[in-house]
Amino acid sequence: MNDELDPKEVARIRRRDRDAEAEARALMRPGMGKVFKQILDTQAQAAQEAKAAKASRPAPKRRRAKPKA
Repeated sequence: MNDELDPKEVARIRRRDRDAEAEARALMRPGMGKVFKQILDTQAQAAQEAKAAKASRPAPKRRRAKPKA
């Protein structure tokens, strides 16, 4: 792969990969579990609120089918 790419392009790809790996490693630092828990708690709260809002809405009225003549 490196044989067919410009050296500048190879360096750019290497930097991009290194930056992506650094972001992944940053998530594994001590204390990041708290961040994950906050995210999960926020998602759970939003789901509960959506469920409560859906339950509090009145059900739509059903229309009766008109009898055929």
